[in-house]
Amino acid sequence: MSANAAARLLSTDDMAAAVGRYFEGAAHARTWHVETALDWSRADAGRLTEGQRSAVEFVTVIEDHLPGYFSLYTENFPVDGSVEPELYEHNRALYHFTVRWAAEEDTHARALARYQAASGLRDEAGVRKALIEPGQARFDLPFEHPVQFFAYALVQEKATQIYYQQLRAVVGDPVLGETLTRLSRDEARHFTFMADVVTAYLRAFGDDVLDPIRDVIAGFRMPLADSIRGYWRWALKIADTARYDHTDAYDHLVKVLTRAADAPGEKLGELVTFVESCRTIG
Repeated sequence: MSANAAARLLSTDDMAAAVGRYFEGAAHARTWHVETALDWSRADAGRLTEGQRSAVEFVTVIEDHLPGYFSLYTENFPVDGSVEPELYEHNRALYHFTVRWAAEEDTHARALARYQAASGLRDEAGVRKALIEPGQARFDLPFEHPVQFFAYALVQEKATQIYYQQLRAVVGDPVLGETLTRLSRDEARHFTFMADVVTAYLRAFGDDVLDPIRDVIAGFRMPLADSIRGYWRWALKIADTARYDHTDAYDHLVKVLTRAADAPGEKLGELVTFVESCRTIG
């Protein structure tokens, strides 16, 4: 994030309020632990189709890249002496969410890896080795405006939630189904936070943040799409098992955009039309 972008940050009060609302909601969510939440002895990959097995491996890779995702936020919203006190104050408020989000996403990675080993997809050592190459791949979002990090995550979290719900509907193993239920609930809460922050940006800056949001959609790629060998071939394969299309999340972005505007103007209308035009038909 550029120094100029720092001047366009949400106020610390607004960021802290969004973080506070997230934690208030999380306090009422069902807490769960990988070690005790599911009966892993009942996991059986033999009840899955080839496509479903591939889908499990795919989402494990995506979730396991957590160190890359986390560093993206700590690099662009640093909490150290490299920033001015006012910027540190804002970033520290955000960090309260980021570190909690990271812990929850890491739980997802561990749950999916545990499922693979418990169900017979791979042994534990095999799961770990399969995650090395994609885990070391660089994940970067070369954004210039801070709102873009939250608009991107809004789409990504909602798309992931939707996919987990749709995969859960077709899998034959109840243990995997319950795992996906828990993951989708967490992703729904993460989406709510991102939507809350994007809404705050829209209300604070109005039309000034619309072009940056448009740029996010114009160049959107799901995490690691340009880093994993054979990503698109793999994505198409798992889409045959359960619809996997990040543009399914665009309707939710449009709702955020339109609800945030007290008096929708021409520029907002153009952005909504553009986002809708990017939706995959069918």
